[in-house]
Amino acid sequence: MQRILSYMRRAVDDYGMIEDGEKIAVGVSGGKDSVTMLMALAALRRFYPKKFELEAITLDMGFDGADFSPIAHLCAELGVNYTLVKTDIKAVVFDIRKETNPCALCAKMRKGALNEKALELGCKKVALGHHNEDVIETFFLSLFYEGRLNCFSPVTYLDRKGVTLIRPLVYAPEKLVKSFANANNIPIVKNPCPADGNTKREKMKEFVLQQHTEDKGFKERVFGAVVRGLDGWKLNGE
Repeated sequence: MQRILSYMRRAVDDYGMIEDGEKIAVGVSGGKDSVTMLMALAALRRFYPKKFELEAITLDMGFDGADFSPIAHLCAELGVNYTLVKTDIKAVVFDIRKETNPCALCAKMRKGALNEKALELGCKKVALGHHNEDVIETFFLSLFYEGRLNCFSPVTYLDRKGVTLIRPLVYAPEKLVKSFANANNIPIVKNPCPADGNTKREKMKEFVLQQHTEDKGFKERVFGAVVRGLDGWKLNGE
């Protein structure tokens, strides 16, 4: 946890992610990234000089067999209010629209539902669990599939909703998140989506891993290029 907190604290400070007295919604899908982020933010809350509250939100997409009770139990242990939002995203994307490439529509609907519930709970900031490799993979997704240099930013203000998205784990390597999750036996809810593991992002993950295997400095250089070259990023917090 200390290493996770070190990366998180640096990102939070570099990008001014948290202001005193805020209530922050944490999007908790049930995967290792979002659960680790929730636990780290709950730990940061105890000593960070700017006091803040947390609200954990999970979207139930409508897939059969999804059990979020372990997440609810964890939130109770952490002293974080937990809200499970029932949605019809699965029905719309797979049953009604029958999307062959469902990820874009699914992501749009999830974002809308999460932001709406956050505002309903009095939160104008939403924390998402993207880690360091997510930055790199998103950069290549944009490059290879859209033909442009682009990536999400550590802090993104959505003016139409009045919501600010923050990503406190952008400096944290995925292997550290995995290690933390395994060492602490944190509750993970398996993704029941039929597209899981067979997406463009999964292909980018494999590509980045292959390049990193052949060149150990690959990920560091690409992340550095994102920080130096894209709007919304700051070199060394400057």
